[in-house]
Amino acid sequence: MNGKTVKSDWNPGAYARFRDQRLRPALDLINAVGQMGAGDIIDLGCGNGASGEALAARAAGRQVIGVDASPAMLEKARQTRDYSHLQQADIRDWHPLRAPGLIFSNAALHWVGQHENLLPRLAAMLGKGGTLAVQMPHQNKSPSHRVWLSLVEEMHPERIGKMGTPGVMAPVKYEELLAPLGRFRMWETEYYQRLMAEPGSHPVRRFTESTYARPILEAFDKIERNALIARYEEVMKSAYPLRKDGSVLFPFRRLFFTLTV
Repeated sequence: MNGKTVKSDWNPGAYARFRDQRLRPALDLINAVGQMGAGDIIDLGCGNGASGEALAARAAGRQVIGVDASPAMLEKARQTRDYSHLQQADIRDWHPLRAPGLIFSNAALHWVGQHENLLPRLAAMLGKGGTLAVQMPHQNKSPSHRVWLSLVEEMHPERIGKMGTPGVMAPVKYEELLAPLGRFRMWETEYYQRLMAEPGSHPVRRFTESTYARPILEAFDKIERNALIARYEEVMKSAYPLRKDGSVLFPFRRLFFTLTV
């Protein structure tokens, strides 16, 4: 799921492989939204439309509009028929036609930098009583994510500054930035996900390579990429031990916040 233009498009099939694990935080965020304004519901960084059905169920006559930069993901979202409209746009440039009642963004804004400017701008777009609801992975310091970059730094140090990996600010920064703008709530949840066996690969590698590790792997040719993956797989066997059936219990932390203006 992405809100910015990328040099190669997202792979909806690879992303959907872990649909249940990725959908649960979205549903938790939707359930945490209380008040909404009278305007449209915006699914900002809608990806393949996984959240569309649940958002449509909360619409109560509002239009549900999906926004994403990926043509491939938008085509999948279109097939769900859960959206009133779909828009291809970079989140950094997007602006609604009218004040939304809800801007919902699940696992997208960490791909967009400069949150100090982006989030107040999104909040200012809301209509009276509108809500900004955001969920972002907060996993960058965990082995599943950190090891990708540490291996690049070890094997290809000249490229470490060009990876374009996603990130979030410290939680206190979001509170300082957004609490003065309205009713602000923030929380963090660690999901213990059972990732099923993947033939010939560690399940955590398969989980991360379709999202966080995408820009890392794109920076290398096939031989370099295979060498990096092989090293990553070895570390994952220690960090997230496989069970006898090849599955793994994978803790994944996510940061949530809502702002009602």
